[in-house]
Amino acid sequence: MNIEEIRKKCLSVMGAEEFIDKVIVNYKIMEKVFAFFPIAFKNNEHFIVIKCDPVKSAELRKKYEGVTKGYYTGNTLMWNSVYINKDVPDKLIEELILHSANEVVKSLPKYQQEEYISQEKTKK
Repeated sequence: MNIEEIRKKCLSVMGAEEFIDKVIVNYKIMEKVFAFFPIAFKNNEHFIVIKCDPVKSAELRKKYEGVTKGYYTGNTLMWNSVYINKDVPDKLIEELILHSANEVVKSLPKYQQEEYISQEKTKK
Protein backbone atom coordinates (compact mmCIF):
# COMPACT_ATOMS: atom_id res chain seq x y z
CA MET A 1 0.00 0.00 0.00
CA ASN A 2 1.28 3.46 -0.78
CA ILE A 3 0.39 6.90 0.55
CA GLU A 4 -1.82 7.72 -2.45
CA GLU A 5 -3.89 4.57 -1.80
CA ILE A 6 -4.17 5.63 1.85
CA ARG A 7 -5.33 9.06 0.72
CA LYS A 8 -7.99 7.57 -1.58
CA LYS A 9 -9.25 5.28 1.19
CA CYS A 10 -9.55 8.23 3.61
CA LEU A 11 -11.42 10.28 1.01
CA SER A 12 -13.77 7.35 0.31
CA VAL A 13 -15.21 7.71 3.83
CA MET A 14 -18.61 9.38 3.59
CA GLY A 15 -18.34 13.08 4.37
CA ALA A 16 -14.54 13.03 4.59
CA GLU A 17 -12.69 16.24 3.89
CA GLU A 18 -8.97 16.67 3.32
CA PHE A 19 -7.02 19.55 4.85
CA ILE A 20 -3.38 20.05 3.98
CA ASP A 21 -1.10 22.37 5.88
CA LYS A 22 2.67 22.74 5.62
CA VAL A 23 3.55 19.48 7.37
CA ILE A 24 0.41 17.34 7.86
CA VAL A 25 -2.48 16.05 5.77
CA ASN A 26 -5.66 15.78 7.90
CA TYR A 27 -8.89 13.92 7.16
CA LYS A 28 -12.01 15.04 8.98
CA ILE A 29 -15.65 14.09 9.34
CA MET A 30 -17.90 16.87 10.59
CA GLU A 31 -14.83 18.92 11.64
CA LYS A 32 -13.32 16.03 13.68
CA VAL A 33 -10.03 14.43 12.62
CA PHE A 34 -10.16 10.69 11.99
CA ALA A 35 -6.79 10.30 10.26
CA PHE A 36 -3.66 12.24 9.45
CA PHE A 37 -0.17 11.73 8.18
CA PRO A 38 2.95 13.87 7.95
CA ILE A 39 3.99 14.96 4.48
CA ALA A 40 7.65 14.19 5.21
CA PHE A 41 8.83 10.65 5.90
CA LYS A 42 9.92 9.70 9.43
CA ASN A 43 13.06 7.53 9.39
CA ASN A 44 12.43 6.87 5.71
CA GLU A 45 9.00 5.33 6.47
CA HIS A 46 5.49 6.59 5.91
CA PHE A 47 2.70 6.12 8.43
CA ILE A 48 -0.86 7.18 9.05
CA VAL A 49 -2.20 8.12 12.47
CA ILE A 50 -5.72 6.84 13.09
CA LYS A 51 -8.15 6.70 15.98
CA CYS A 52 -8.83 3.31 17.53
CA ASP A 53 -10.81 1.64 20.28
CA PRO A 54 -8.31 1.31 23.19
CA VAL A 55 -8.83 -2.46 23.65
CA LYS A 56 -8.35 -3.10 19.94
CA SER A 57 -5.39 -0.72 19.95
CA ALA A 58 -3.59 -2.69 22.66
CA GLU A 59 -4.14 -5.94 20.75
CA LEU A 60 -2.84 -4.45 17.49
CA ARG A 61 0.29 -3.06 19.14
CA LYS A 62 1.11 -6.50 20.53
CA LYS A 63 0.50 -8.27 17.23
CA TYR A 64 2.14 -5.90 14.71
CA GLU A 65 5.49 -4.16 14.80
CA GLY A 66 3.99 -1.57 12.40
CA VAL A 67 1.37 -0.38 14.92
CA THR A 68 2.71 1.97 17.57
CA LYS A 69 1.46 4.79 19.75
CA GLY A 70 0.08 7.63 17.72
CA TYR A 71 2.81 10.03 16.68
CA TYR A 72 1.95 13.60 17.79
CA THR A 73 -0.94 12.34 19.97
CA GLY A 74 0.70 11.75 23.33
CA ASN A 75 0.72 8.54 25.33
CA THR A 76 -2.76 7.21 24.68
CA LEU A 77 -4.31 4.01 23.34
CA MET A 78 -6.89 6.01 21.38
CA TRP A 79 -4.53 6.84 18.50
CA ASN A 80 -2.11 4.60 16.60
CA SER A 81 0.59 5.20 14.06
CA VAL A 82 0.29 2.52 11.38
CA TYR A 83 3.40 2.14 9.24
CA ILE A 84 2.33 1.30 5.71
CA ASN A 85 5.40 -0.69 4.65
CA LYS A 86 5.85 -2.90 7.70
CA ASP A 87 3.97 -6.03 8.77
CA VAL A 88 0.41 -4.60 8.76
CA PRO A 89 -1.61 -6.10 5.87
CA ASP A 90 -3.09 -3.59 3.40
CA LYS A 91 -6.60 -4.96 4.01
CA LEU A 92 -6.20 -4.34 7.75
CA ILE A 93 -5.00 -0.78 7.14
CA GLU A 94 -8.15 -0.13 5.08
CA GLU A 95 -10.31 -1.63 7.85
CA LEU A 96 -8.56 0.50 10.47
CA ILE A 97 -9.23 3.67 8.49
CA LEU A 98 -12.95 2.83 8.45
CA HIS A 99 -12.80 1.88 12.14
CA SER A 100 -11.22 5.24 12.89
CA ALA A 101 -13.99 7.08 11.06
CA ASN A 102 -16.59 5.07 12.98
CA GLU A 103 -14.88 5.87 16.29
CA VAL A 104 -15.06 9.58 15.45
CA VAL A 105 -18.74 9.37 14.51
CA LYS A 106 -19.47 7.55 17.80
CA SER A 107 -17.80 10.39 19.71
CA LEU A 108 -19.95 13.09 18.08
CA PRO A 109 -22.91 14.60 19.93
CA LYS A 110 -26.12 12.66 19.27
CA TYR A 111 -27.57 15.30 16.92
CA GLN A 112 -24.43 15.20 14.75
CA GLN A 113 -24.48 11.39 14.71
CA GLU A 114 -28.07 11.51 13.48
CA GLU A 115 -27.15 14.11 10.86
CA TYR A 116 -24.27 11.94 9.66
CA ILE A 117 -26.46 8.82 9.50
CA SER A 118 -29.16 10.69 7.59
CA GLN A 119 -26.53 11.80 5.05
CA GLU A 120 -25.49 8.18 4.64
CA LYS A 121 -29.08 7.05 4.05
CA THR A 122 -29.61 9.82 1.49
CA LYS A 123 -26.54 8.67 -0.47
CA LYS A 124 -27.78 5.07 -0.75
